[in-house]
Amino acid sequence: MNTDRAINWLLMVPLISITLLICHCQGPAPIDRSAAQQPADWRPLFDGKTLTGWKGLVGTPYSRISMSPEQLAAAQIEADRTMMAHWSVQDATLCFDGKGSHLCTSEDFSDFILELDWKIEAGGDSGIYLRGCPQVQIWDPQQNPVGSGGLYNNQQAESRPLVAADHPVGQWNRFRITMIDKSVTVQMNDKLVVDKIPLENYWQRGSELPRSGQIELQSHGSRLWFRNIRIFEL
Repeated sequence: MNTDRAINWLLMVPLISITLLICHCQGPAPIDRSAAQQPADWRPLFDGKTLTGWKGLVGTPYSRISMSPEQLAAAQIEADRTMMAHWSVQDATLCFDGKGSHLCTSEDFSDFILELDWKIEAGGDSGIYLRGCPQVQIWDPQQNPVGSGGLYNNQQAESRPLVAADHPVGQWNRFRITMIDKSVTVQMNDKLVVDKIPLENYWQRGSELPRSGQIELQSHGSRLWFRNIRIFEL
């Protein structure tokens, strides 16, 4: 090493040390999980083959709490019988025949991003219950030009979607629903339709929303189809 290079190296050492010290003091850069881009963090709620992970609907979040364990177990057995009679799997799709009741996740969830595809028939009506509370609305846009995706049962906060983003009846639509605390954001077919609007407690108006609860695919007397259902817990 010649003299000039040695001098330059000695001058650089303090700068390197200072840089390392600053990085150490600042700590690691924060990890942004909001985009939920890591595939391993997503979990399928529907395996495309069976109803594993799903159950029939028993009452409301509050009526279930009032039941004894024995009462709840007996009611769940009956609800599951109804579920099996009216919900089925065909071609990697959850199919509902228009009779019976809601299909519910076996697990409860708190804060999450939920993605799913859905399709309805003419005149169809449904919705996605979050933490057991209604709902992100699904309906026929020809009969309801306001469009799907709004928080239909809200009375104080906004209930209507920002835009109508539905595809024609009979075609698939996609929801991306983000729920943090009581705030709900809905993207439908890559368009923002609900932007951080609080979901109100339909079952006990004026009360706080349950901190966690099951996700429900609502039955409303019409045939329904769902697929590609997955969740990212926040």
